[in-house]
Amino acid sequence: MGHLGSAKAPIDISKKKAEERLEAAQQRLLRLRLLVGGQIGEQRIGPPLCVLFEGWDASGKGGAIKRLVTMIDPRHVRVSQFAAPTYDEKRHHFLQRFWQVLPGNGGMTVLDRSWYGRVLVERVENFATTEQWKRAYDEISEFERTLTAEGMILIKFWMHVSEEEQLRRFEDRANDPLRSWKLTDEDWRNRKKRPEYEAAVEAMLEKTDKPRARWKVIPGDSKPYARLAVVEHVCHVLENKLAKRGYDLGAADQTGNPHV
Repeated sequence: MGHLGSAKAPIDISKKKAEERLEAAQQRLLRLRLLVGGQIGEQRIGPPLCVLFEGWDASGKGGAIKRLVTMIDPRHVRVSQFAAPTYDEKRHHFLQRFWQVLPGNGGMTVLDRSWYGRVLVERVENFATTEQWKRAYDEISEFERTLTAEGMILIKFWMHVSEEEQLRRFEDRANDPLRSWKLTDEDWRNRKKRPEYEAAVEAMLEKTDKPRARWKVIPGDSKPYARLAVVEHVCHVLENKLAKRGYDLGAADQTGNPHV
């Protein structure tokens, strides 16, 4: 299965139990976010936090992001989406367009798609030359090394769904007049190239999973599990990073639940 593994949830958890744990994790994250922002506790500005999402089409990125930020005051988090670069953006280095949305000290940014498009869609669709996307692995790793060396906490998610579950979600969207706009001809074309995309994802995970910026693959066939796993993982990483920097977290995890 390579680095992706199974798209099925590794634990058997009911939707009700998952939602209860999700709410508890959201409360934990809210407290941590206020702590990092200097609104509570020691009232010192903490490190920037950047959480980026990549994944298959219809893998649940939007739903996971919504649950991640839903309890956070909009003044304390920025959500940025990235599609194909514009004509003017193509005139610059591919990383240039991401700088302006990155968080500063005490800030939090969530990225819906990111600089990894260079080694995914741009690779598979031939929007970048072979030389460009092969070179991008080192460029991205050095970019992330620079950010984390300056103190940024960088969390990277790949939302993984099976081919069968993706098709079911595509068909659900196609039949729902309020969600059909989310499904495009390009989505169907990309689905036909899944083997090529899977090879690109495996290479991305292998070459850019570094101790300073780890990838977390989220089995996404179960939406309740995936949303819970995302929020709990962010809490877990943030707590560990802050503890190492001398923050007094107190009883940060009141749930008594293992991280999923």
